[in-house]
Amino acid sequence: MAYRTQEENIEKIVETGVNKTGYPFLKIFILGFQAGAFVALGYLLSIRVTAVLPEHLQGLSSLVGASVFPIGLILTLLVGGELLTGNMMTVPFAKLANRVTLHHVFINWFFVMISNFLGAVFIAYFFGHVVGLTESAPYLAETVSIAAHKLDATFIQAFISGIGCNWLVASAVWLCYSSDDLIGKIVGIWFPTMAFVAVGFQHVVANMFVIPSAIFAGYFSWFEYLHNFIPVLLGNAVGGAIFIAGAYWHAYMKKDSPPKTFSKQFYKTGEGS
Repeated sequence: MAYRTQEENIEKIVETGVNKTGYPFLKIFILGFQAGAFVALGYLLSIRVTAVLPEHLQGLSSLVGASVFPIGLILTLLVGGELLTGNMMTVPFAKLANRVTLHHVFINWFFVMISNFLGAVFIAYFFGHVVGLTESAPYLAETVSIAAHKLDATFIQAFISGIGCNWLVASAVWLCYSSDDLIGKIVGIWFPTMAFVAVGFQHVVANMFVIPSAIFAGYFSWFEYLHNFIPVLLGNAVGGAIFIAGAYWHAYMKKDSPPKTFSKQFYKTGEGS
């Protein structure tokens, strides 16, 4: 199983980030829509398998739901998609390498965010609301419970939860890029993604599905959702751009001036002559 070193992987991610900023709008829209829909479908699957668990197995529901949710990120990275949380790591790497500008970073994030939202809301409305996959019993209660828990978080709680989420999701993207083997990519994506879902961290694109699903069912409001959206978005950005891209760029790629050796310092002062 081929596996890149950290330095080799960062070089690959930098090139990927540069390429992403050069995509035409239509390509970003299509791939962003796909990624939002894929993540939403993963969340929909999670709700469908956990809501029907008997009462005495409820303790396992978070693990069961987390184990199937990663299909969304697997499809995004292997079939094709532009996911905001992944780009919050890859594009900043390109900026740190001085290959793109900060303007490129934010423009990319903005258009990917919009297209992710449209893809996730498409699944929430047509599959969840029209088909009724999140509004029939017992799935409605599960959907509303999840949305309520996310909306109950304070600004700082949602922000910190967002950091934890993309610390793990960006790590999953990192592991995917580090392997050239299909199974290696899937395994690398699955474990960190499963972990963030099981812990209960907040993912801005996943929330684009589950909270609107509850809104379409007549619960909560778009204004309440906005109060969740902003801190989770900011937390995800910090998790990907700082805790992964910034941390590993400075650990592996930042070139510091070499320290003077003892002998050079010794002879420079004229001592020992």
